[in-house]
Amino acid sequence: MLGMIAAILTTTAFVPQAWKIIKTKKTNGLSPVMYMMSTSGMTLWLLHGISKNDFALIGANAISVVLNGIILFYILKYQGKRDPV
Repeated sequence: MLGMIAAILTTTAFVPQAWKIIKTKKTNGLSPVMYMMSTSGMTLWLLHGISKNDFALIGANAISVVLNGIILFYILKYQGKRDPV
């Protein structure tokens, strides 16, 4: 039960950031390296969950990879560009 609550909290923690970036298209101040490392780590946890057939690891990390991927996509798309008006 404790692990499931932790998985829900850490997974949904990325929702507000992803939503804000999608709405505003502003990514200044966000580190692309941090999101690359985070997405890579979560992808490895997802693969580990798949290898262990652990549905909590699979679910939490699959969602986290998608949310982090969205954030990373927007960071790379708008990197070096001025903030949209």
